[in-house]
Amino acid sequence: MGALGSLIPLVILFAFVGFTAYIGYHLYIFANDLADRGVKKMEKKNVVFTKDGMKVGVKEVRPEDYADKTQR
Repeated sequence: MGALGSLIPLVILFAFVGFTAYIGYHLYIFANDLADRGVKKMEKKNVVFTKDGMKVGVKEVRPEDYADKTQR
């Protein structure tokens, strides 16, 4: 019984470490997924993050579309 009794804390430790690693891994995956969704959403608005900073693009407007919108 003495050998089995000394293994129980080790099993509990491994279970705790495994559970903590599982939770940490899923938090890491969720954070990366959230960042990717944010980047895609900002790219739809023509905003791109680079090493130099944030760049805001201007949507291309064809001259015909511009004339249609500005005519009265």
